[in-house]
Amino acid sequence: MRRDRDYVLGTHDEEIARLGLQHRVWRPRASSAWQRAGFTAGHTILDIGCGPGHASLDLAEIVGPSGRVLAIDRWRRFLDALEASCRARGLDNIVTAELDLDEDALPAAAADGAWGRWVFAFVKRPRDLLARLAGALKPGGALVVHEYFHYATWRLTPRSPAFEDFVRTVIESWRSTGGEPDIGLELPRWLEELGFDLCSVTPIIDMVGPSDFVWQWPRAFVEVGLRRLVELGHLTPERAHAMGEAVTQAEAAPATRMITPAVLEIIAVRRPGGSPPA
Repeated sequence: MRRDRDYVLGTHDEEIARLGLQHRVWRPRASSAWQRAGFTAGHTILDIGCGPGHASLDLAEIVGPSGRVLAIDRWRRFLDALEASCRARGLDNIVTAELDLDEDALPAAAADGAWGRWVFAFVKRPRDLLARLAGALKPGGALVVHEYFHYATWRLTPRSPAFEDFVRTVIESWRSTGGEPDIGLELPRWLEELGFDLCSVTPIIDMVGPSDFVWQWPRAFVEVGLRRLVELGHLTPERAHAMGEAVTQAEAAPATRMITPAVLEIIAVRRPGGSPPA
């Protein structure tokens, strides 16, 4: 089924490339969390909100030929990109599904594990999605989640009022579409209510300079985000230009550091012997 609505950041080639850079920055932390969650060969893993599938491809290597990855997203263009990558690599253990995570039932997979990064922050009914996800996991199945819990920690030092204005605008535009950038604050409680045991809940925040590889992740978001905010009518071109110039100037200053948006890493396991709430 085709969807008429567009992902808030777009599904164009530039966004697919940005998501690839983002995954390369976050790959070490994601891989570490998957290992601690026990993802292994032969498993069935759900990749919820997989986008163009950069994580799906890594997960496919972990589960191997005897396992499979169910890659779920609502945007056909992202799934087309993932399917093209699978053909190029000769992978047949990734199955894609075009589903609306706010509306559609998840596959009855009895999955061994599930993974999602910055997914619950974008859907309109995140607790409902979490309940459906609990039903798709077998007892003892592990869920690994990366979600923001305090997006406004994204700052520059020395302080930049123009950059702080940009971050506020991102948060406002996000919430105007029904999402919640600080959804990580709610997830631990919901997980316990829905039949999960929390194995670990870890805050992740970095302070980096322009030469650090981590800097490239939020920096790329600024470039794409400013153009998208103009397209959506949240910024005038002039205001967006001023924000972009402020970041460029800060980047050129030797003393500049960036504090990244605060992320919560959650590893939780569905309790054996208990059925998730409907």
